[in-house]
Formats: sequence, C-alpha cells, structure tokens
Amino acid sequence: MNKFKIFATSLVTISAAIVLVACGNTSNSQSSRNSKTLNLSTTAPLDTIDISKSTGYGQTGNVFESFYRLGSNGKPTAGLAKSGSVSKNGKTWTFKLRNAKWSNGDPITAQDFVYSWHRSLNPKTASPYSYLFSGVKNANQIIAGKKNPNSLGISAPNKRTVVVKLTRPIAYFKVLMAYPLFGPQDAKVVKKYGSKYATKSQYQVYSGPFKITGWNGTNDSWSFVKNKNYWDKKAVKLNKINYEVVKSNNTGYQLYQQGKLDLTPLSSEQVKNLKSNKDFKSYPYSYVRFLMYNFKDKNKLNRKALNNRNIRLALSLAIDRNVITKKVLGDGSTIPTGFVASQLASDPKSGTDFAKQQSVKNTTNYNVALAKKYWQKGLKQIGEKNLTFNLLASNDSTDSDQLTQYLQSQWTKVLKGIKVDVTNIPAKSFDSRAQSGDFDIDLSGWGGDFNDPMTFMQIPMTGTSYNYGKWSNSKYDQLVNRGANQDANNVNARWQDLVKAARIVNSEQAITPIYQQTTAYLQDSRVHGIIHNTAGTQWNYKYAYVK
Repeated sequence: MNKFKIFATSLVTISAAIVLVACGNTSNSQSSRNSKTLNLSTTAPLDTIDISKSTGYGQTGNVFESFYRLGSNGKPTAGLAKSGSVSKNGKTWTFKLRNAKWSNGDPITAQDFVYSWHRSLNPKTASPYSYLFSGVKNANQIIAGKKNPNSLGISAPNKRTVVVKLTRPIAYFKVLMAYPLFGPQDAKVVKKYGSKYATKSQYQVYSGPFKITGWNGTNDSWSFVKNKNYWDKKAVKLNKINYEVVKSNNTGYQLYQQGKLDLTPLSSEQVKNLKSNKDFKSYPYSYVRFLMYNFKDKNKLNRKALNNRNIRLALSLAIDRNVITKKVLGDGSTIPTGFVASQLASDPKSGTDFAKQQSVKNTTNYNVALAKKYWQKGLKQIGEKNLTFNLLASNDSTDSDQLTQYLQSQWTKVLKGIKVDVTNIPAKSFDSRAQSGDFDIDLSGWGGDFNDPMTFMQIPMTGTSYNYGKWSNSKYDQLVNRGANQDANNVNARWQDLVKAARIVNSEQAITPIYQQTTAYLQDSRVHGIIHNTAGTQWNYKYAYVK
C-alpha cells in the first residue's frame, strides 16, 4: 500500500468524528434500562452507508464485515473468511469463506468480494479510500484510469474461494483485510436500488453483527439492530444500539446524567472536574497533530528558512508540549515521540513500541536554551535577522484556535526576530491552500488506518499527494521502499528499515509532532465488552453487553 488517508487535511473530523460516543446512566434511571440496548452518541451525522464511498468506519465496522474483523489490540479476528493463507513469496492470498448470509438472507459469495473491489476502484465511484488498494495487482493503474477495474488482482475460482494477487508482499495485509472497505457488496442489491442504493438504511444489506434501521440519509438519530442472519449471531448479546447526534459535550453529560446515554466524551474542562469519577475512562487514538513545513514555499526567504534544519529544530524545541497537553487541551492527550503514533505497533522481536524506537534526542522536548541556539545558528546560515511566517489552520477543528494562539505566543516569546501571522479558515479552503502549497507552516495531522507504522510512514515519501510540504529525502524513500519490497517477508529487517526511516524524519524535524489524541469519556460501569482500537475501525460492539 503506497498511499494513506490524511485525516487532518480537513483537520476537523478525523474518522473519529464518525466515531461513536455513548453515555451512561445514574442510579436513578438504572431500573428502566434495557440490558439488551446500548445508547450511544456521535458528534456528526452518519454521512454514508456505502462502503465504497465512506471516509471512515468508526461506526459502520459493526454492520459491514470483511474477511476478518478487528479484535482487541488491533489484531484481526474471525470474520467472513473461515481461513486465509498466503504463498511463500507473500504475493498470493487465498481466502476460504464460511457459509454466511446477508441481512436479507442472500448467501455471501466470493463474487460479492470481487464485485465490491471492482466497484470501489472504478474511477466513476470516486472512492476516497481507493489508495488503500495499492499493492493489489493493477490497482494503481485502475485508479489512474489506465486499466479496466476487471483487471484487478482479485478472482473467485468458486463461490467460497477468493484469490488476491499482489505486486509485492504486504506485511500488514491481514490487518488490512479487517477493514470494512475490503468487504463484500451484493451486486443484486446495488442493481435493484440503482441511484437509491445506500441512500437510506432500507436500501442496503449488511454483513456484520448489526444492521441499520431508521436512517434516511440526513437524520440525527438511527439504530443498529441485531442481524439475525449474521453467521456468528450467538456471540452478539445486544439487540439494539441507538445513536443520537450530540454536538455539545455539556449536552452529552446531561443526557448521561439522565440515563439516556451510556458513554459520553468529555471536554477539557469536564476532564479536570471528572477525573476521579468512577465512570471516567480514556480511549487513546492514533491521531497525531503536527506541523508541516513548506519546503517549496513560494516566498523565497521563507523557503530558504524552512529548508534549514536548525530553524525547524528551533521551532520544535520552543514548544512546551506539557503545557499543550495538560493546560491548553487538558483532555488526556499525550506527548508524541515523533510523527508515528504510540500504541500503534510493537517490535516483533522485543515487543517495544515503535514510537519509543523512533525517538531522537533533543527534537521534541522543550528546551529554550537549545531552541535559541539553533534559531540564531539558522538565522546566521541564511543571512537574516528576522523572519515572518504564516501559520495556516482549519477553524473547523475544535483545538485550532487554542493551538495557533499558543504557538504564536510561544514562538514570539522564545525566538528573537520571529513574527507569526495566523490564518484560521474553513476546512475546504484549508485543504485547497495546503494542496496547492499556499502556506509557510500548516497545522495538520494524521490518523492511522491500520495498526502498522506504514500507515504513517507514507506521509513524507517523495511525490505523495498528501506530502503537502514537499519534503524529500532519498535515504528515507530508500528505507521505506526496502521495507515495502525486498524486506517485506523478513519481519525483523522490515521493522529496522522503518525505524531507521522514522528517525530520519524526526532528526530532521521534517514534520514536527505536537500531541497525540486521547479522548476521555464517562462510561456506564454496567457496560462491558466494548473493544476499542487505536486505528482503523476503532469501536467493536459485537461482544458488548449491559449488566
């Protein structure tokens, strides 16, 4: 896979905007609680139930299933595949399907997977996640419109067998196959409903533990109900999950207090007041907020400055991330060691977190003296005494105002001769300017699509469409490509390739990390069995139950 979703190009929702948040009950209302029902909230309406067009599967991973589904600790567990095997060279995967059915009773066949993949990669579908198919034979050419979707490296020799041909081994392919994007679609249903397909809950069929009811495409409430045709329905304890759009954390807290929600996200202020509450719970997410520098800046002076490593190091070392995480945000978010998120993947040999191994001394710690030293050294090297940077951010993101104000104030305080102008604009305008390189420094971010460092490692690769700053380093590219190709079947060698590559980015501060997101919640103590992961389909309610 060569391309990865940049959640923060639109900086506003990450996939977690679609992520469910539920709320809990007080003892006053517990007697009326249905032990087979979970009441959750979400920060935004459900935008689509078409897996080919979705921009996130935080909720819908519970209604759509692929060969596998994501279990605890980001590990793939049993899904629609009864078994999966890979050839010795790592380029051919064979999946044997179990006897599963769609929610309407139709059998789920191997051809449903073939059809789904063809549909997602068809340029007419305009799938925002089509790049995740990169590495499957002919996928890149199909995405570019140079080959027919029917040439994709997926086939169905019989009703219960799916064969996938890759152009190179993909070490994390099994994890990837737990993503709903790679699940089946019922061609009969797509044809039956035509333009109505997936525009309402009744114009769709479901392969997962639940099916959707009561969603009309625009409403702020809907339900997931137990799918009685699901292959593993005996493991599903809940009969219903109710969803309600709740845009305010204060409203969510009130609904929780009233027993109308089972889990609710908390604001920074609420976290400070509720940390000792018995229902307090934190869920980390592999979303890293960072600064991207424009190495091809249209302003010649700023281009020279931002290409200077000492200038970039000074900007990073002048940031007190303790203040940001504890005071500016105060929501439990943590300090990153580099641009790859923590708790995402561990060394196959030692079990050490990749984030710990990527760390480079004196790059992301707060050190005023060193920041000033690098700053003066950088200014001297470029022959300047003063610099003015524009900091671009999206005002659709809840933390942008706080962060940009902090950075503007902190840099001005620590670095003599710097002036920082802030431009906070709507996400759509931000995307346009970032993509066209119309910025000096932008406040961006990335959320992991799956549990492997590669979901982050592709960001700074030369020539990728989401490398808005146009940083380029041949040694970095070489190491990442080696990990993706010749070392792909050697887990330890591949790991070391990626660690070395990440250390180059962090040493250079090609990307400056600011914080890693953690969201705090109140969760009813009678709710159990929720599986949460730091990447991909974060919320799994298959085994959830209410005591």
